[in-house]
Amino acid sequence: MIVQDSFLEKLGASGALKAGHFVLSSGRHSDQYIEKFDLLRKPGITSEVCRIISDRFLHHEIDVVVGPTTGGMILAFEVARQLGVAAAYAERSTNGEPVREFRRGTTFRSGSRVLVVDDILTTGGSLRETLDALAAHPVDVAGAAVLVDRSGGMADLSVPYVALATMDIDTWDEADCPICERREAIVKPGTTPGGPPG
Repeated sequence: MIVQDSFLEKLGASGALKAGHFVLSSGRHSDQYIEKFDLLRKPGITSEVCRIISDRFLHHEIDVVVGPTTGGMILAFEVARQLGVAAAYAERSTNGEPVREFRRGTTFRSGSRVLVVDDILTTGGSLRETLDALAAHPVDVAGAAVLVDRSGGMADLSVPYVALATMDIDTWDEADCPICERREAIVKPGTTPGGPPG
């Protein structure tokens, strides 16, 4: 697939696709990890990746591109810039509940066609929270786009979505992890200090 091959080439060039022994946020272990911030720290490559999305929705009459914080916010901004439309951001609720909301004076014109953009789709939780937040506004969700679908196409989002790449990455419970059996060092992404931006 040309789009997937092109995107994976850019993902590899950014250093975002990593091999090793990782503990994911779910607690499961994996031998591969996508560090989205290694991509997002490189504006040139990020812009090229967003161009793939904006080209895909160029003729869908999109009025607003929405992304959940944090990674989706950066992508939504750039896709909106390329489409010449507004951007909006679904933030975590301030009351600690697992919901998202639009704050800071964000409003939507009635009938606006919205494209939702996010980075990595695993369970679809952040996208569903964003769609739930949009349900309180008079908009028409035209679809969603993600960089990588790790669900194997199994996520139920209730709207059509496209992924630049679909990846079937193995994960295991700690008790069944073959990498643990080999006693390889474990990395918990997001918790170890990194080097200078590069």
